[in-house]
Amino acid sequence: MAENIVMPKLGESVTEGTISKWLVNIGDQVKKYDPICEVITDKVNAEVPSTFSGTISEIVVREGETVAAGALICRIAVGDQAIPPVESKTSAAAQDQEAADVPAHAATNPRYSPAVLKLAQENNLDLSRMEGSGAAGRITRKDILDLLQGKRQAAATPVPKTEPPSKITPQPVESARDIPKPSVPVDTLSAVHSPLNQADETIPVTAIRKTIAERMVKSKQEIPHAWLMVECDVTNLVRYRDRIKEEFKQKEGIHLTYLPFFIKSVVEALKEFPTLNSQWAGDHMILKKAVHISMAVATDQALFVPVIKNADQKSIFGLAKAIDELVKKAREGRLALEDITGGTFTVNNTGSFGSILSAPIINPPQVAILSVEAIVKRPIVIDNMIAIRDMMNICLSLDHRVLDGLVCGRFLKRVKQKIEGYGMETGLY
Repeated sequence: MAENIVMPKLGESVTEGTISKWLVNIGDQVKKYDPICEVITDKVNAEVPSTFSGTISEIVVREGETVAAGALICRIAVGDQAIPPVESKTSAAAQDQEAADVPAHAATNPRYSPAVLKLAQENNLDLSRMEGSGAAGRITRKDILDLLQGKRQAAATPVPKTEPPSKITPQPVESARDIPKPSVPVDTLSAVHSPLNQADETIPVTAIRKTIAERMVKSKQEIPHAWLMVECDVTNLVRYRDRIKEEFKQKEGIHLTYLPFFIKSVVEALKEFPTLNSQWAGDHMILKKAVHISMAVATDQALFVPVIKNADQKSIFGLAKAIDELVKKAREGRLALEDITGGTFTVNNTGSFGSILSAPIINPPQVAILSVEAIVKRPIVIDNMIAIRDMMNICLSLDHRVLDGLVCGRFLKRVKQKIEGYGMETGLY
């Protein structure tokens, strides 16, 4: 009997996914919960586990194809008897063409997940010298992390011996007239090596970048965006953080950044203005009672948006700890489904890149997103006198179907007041 495996729903607002890589072939034996393929969405890379034990009998969706959540992706024959491989829906001609396009060494080249490749590259690991604990000896993220923690020993790569340099016999110096002239004119040689003649590079669009692009276009087309911006005087906060950050690092083992202070200000203001913590649902709005803050985390490959659950119930220390954990997970490719779902409002720290003004795109089904910009020293007039202060802009994008300038202006004013209220008396716990 054959059982169907369907595309899972990998997030509250995620309706489709792209098969980036199959980890099994037709005829392979799998156990329940073994990973069978990797799926990419705009929010996360995830491995899809098998929900049955049996033999892969049919692969319906090819690598690179995008299908809706709930769509059939493969079939598994369950039972004790082995079954002969069944060809997938891909035509034989197409498969032959694929085989012709694959290099000869690909057959012996094992497949690694993006997370495994990233960890290996960052830590200069030779994957060919490792043994995996996954299905058919496949190397998993846990194998890499275990190795980095010293639980395993990788085979050492032999260092090639360097031969001593041989004695060089000096050659007589040729005179200028003895040197042969180039057969190609000098001007022609210069043109050949000129950077102006270099060919343009074509970079294929990855599945995750394509999905992000489609969602951003949909957001701009369907949501009537509007923007507001105010500036905050964060001089007192800068002084306070500079005073306690080293002690905090020694005590807690994590860096104290500005972001926990900003998120704390936002979640407290959302309690006063709950309309910004809502969703548009066509003929009605949904006011979300819980405050789950999404935050953007950039990696070398993509942008992920993990979620701090119940952010309004956390102290500044609790927020700092949650941020540190989610950033590490994102950069190590360990984000789970529960880490990227359920966000009700987004705080985007564009200031970490030096940005001083931005107009972020709303992450649906949310109705607003706030960007905190770079802190810069500027001359400011205070009591008719010029003073040098640490200043920062905060920028809000709003869904004009749900929100208007009045409530958003009041919300921004309240966030500004809370940010400017931090100082030496601020408690972290």
